[in-house]
Amino acid sequence: MKYGFLIDHDRCIGCHACTVACKAENAVPVGNFRTWVKYVEKGTFPEVRRHFAVLRCNHCNNAPCVKICPVNALEKRADGIVDIDRDACIGCRACMQACPYDAIYLNEDSGAIEKCHFCAHRVEKGLEPACVIVCPEQAIIAGDIQNPASKISTMLIESETLVRRPEQRTGPNVYYKGVEPANLDPGAPERPSSYLWSQRPAHKPEAWPISLPVLPSTRVVLDAGHRVEWGWTVAMYLVTKAIGAGAGMLAPFAAWLGLSGRSAAYLPEILALVFTALTAGILVEDLARPARFYRLLTRPNWGSWLVKGGIVLTVYGLLASAGIVARLIDAGGVADLLRWPLAAFGLATAGYTAFLFAQCEGRDLWQSKWCLPHLIVQAIMAGGAALTAGAVAGGAAATKSGIVVVVAAGLHVLIACIERFGGHATSNARQAAAFLGTLRIGATPSWISSWTLSLLLVVAGCGVVFAGAWAGLALLLAGLFVYEWTFVRAGQLPPLS
Repeated sequence: MKYGFLIDHDRCIGCHACTVACKAENAVPVGNFRTWVKYVEKGTFPEVRRHFAVLRCNHCNNAPCVKICPVNALEKRADGIVDIDRDACIGCRACMQACPYDAIYLNEDSGAIEKCHFCAHRVEKGLEPACVIVCPEQAIIAGDIQNPASKISTMLIESETLVRRPEQRTGPNVYYKGVEPANLDPGAPERPSSYLWSQRPAHKPEAWPISLPVLPSTRVVLDAGHRVEWGWTVAMYLVTKAIGAGAGMLAPFAAWLGLSGRSAAYLPEILALVFTALTAGILVEDLARPARFYRLLTRPNWGSWLVKGGIVLTVYGLLASAGIVARLIDAGGVADLLRWPLAAFGLATAGYTAFLFAQCEGRDLWQSKWCLPHLIVQAIMAGGAALTAGAVAGGAAATKSGIVVVVAAGLHVLIACIERFGGHATSNARQAAAFLGTLRIGATPSWISSWTLSLLLVVAGCGVVFAGAWAGLALLLAGLFVYEWTFVRAGQLPPLS
């Protein structure tokens, strides 16, 4: 058995009855949608035609939201429905980044995510979903796709259908008959500043990168708005993790880098421990339900890189603590040996986020092959700058560590330029890369993007890293934070519906 939907757009009249019925049946909050109707107009006056598309969760065969959820709050049931255990959800919103269809929203009252669950409470009683029974044109057909006697199975055999974003290889189980293809291609139509009856929702207020090609005479005139869920806290998490991971990666080479005395003995482990603890605290604080973070331990999904990353951070923190204790009890030889596994787990700490981003199927920019080496380079830059500042403060020469920082910063700038201007395999990634050049942070002048500002700060930090290590550290970290904020936000701006 495998439940699915077929939306017959030869019949759909765009009346929104399905949306209203879904909201009433499932108490969907104002401003959120489990199913919604998108309008696209095609042509020029007087030859203009409006096309509808009923959008919702696709109950994918290979559901990325299920894979990434760290606490098994999402489940692919035996009947094909992707359902949610709202009580288990901790509000990390990773599933929202993994869904390529913008089908999941956060209920801000409960702190749990929600989406279409095929009206499972009705299906289990032999009833059809609310949207099906309310549709005046019988344009929504639900049923068992694998049952050859079912209406949906027959229609799928007899009709030509499309699915949304097949390139994501999720195996969607919502099929569209008679739909205008532009309605299913999120980035293809133009998105004007105002919709049919209102201004475009202000969840993503940044200007659309108009230099990108769109379909001629094709406009989205109505669509649901979707918020940017990961913001400055995720950017800060990337920065603190980079400092802690980089310090540990460079720990075996502390003497060669110019550290001496107590700085050489303790500073790498102290930085690793303190900034790893800060990283964990930021991750917990960013949860919509921070008090339930313990469910990562009580019901972990071992396939999620949020869980695997938590294990890496824990082991890394323990290794740093063990190194400090070994120094305190005068076991310097043991502490020196511990720096090698510390460096290995520092590398894992720096890089595991690339694998987490790879599970975010809705954010193609984050899935770049350059993500892993970029995170490692950023860690060497940030951790090396912190060690350099410590060496200078301790009165030691820091020429070699400064050179390491400058080289890492140069590689960071190079990879950042590749991510911004290099080729991208999908339209979603191309759109996100264009947003890298349009975003602004704070009250910066309109002529400088946050991406450009971040690289200028990094270059300026390199310029003073030898003469004034603390000033160089501050500039480098400020530049890295601005870059991470830009990268994280830009990846979430291209439309998925």
